[in-house]
Amino acid sequence: MTPRIATVHDAGTVAELLDAFNREFDTPTPGVAVLTTRLRRLLAGPAMFAVLAGEPAVAVALVSLRPNAWYEGPAALLDELYVAPDRRNGGIGTEVLTAVEAEVRRRGGEVVEINVDGEDTDAQRFYHRHGYRNTEPGQSEPCLYYYKELTPPENRR
Repeated sequence: MTPRIATVHDAGTVAELLDAFNREFDTPTPGVAVLTTRLRRLLAGPAMFAVLAGEPAVAVALVSLRPNAWYEGPAALLDELYVAPDRRNGGIGTEVLTAVEAEVRRRGGEVVEINVDGEDTDAQRFYHRHGYRNTEPGQSEPCLYYYKELTPPENRR
């Protein structure tokens, strides 16, 4: 089940997995059709890529890249990493994360960031096990993630 970089032609598959992820965790989703349209545009450009694993795909990672003053190359935000429930705990997530890190390096990136929900202790353990930290070097207090939606979900396109 070698992970691969998704192409624009995979936008529908990526959208289906992302939609399933949000539905599994009762998180709002614009639906597969809207996600597919967005992903066709985004995956065609340099600022986003996705990794798929399985045939048919059972896992996805979505990564956004952006300039960052602290690094020469882009900073990568692992927007999502999802493995279908019946395929979890078999190493697929690790393979996908490894592929993400390799692709970020290939694109000149030096850092991968991820936001994890406070109550999602399984994800916290997973990322910690793979070398991710939620404290800055020399600090003991955890990093916190803040956000503010500028468009309410019901008004998004």
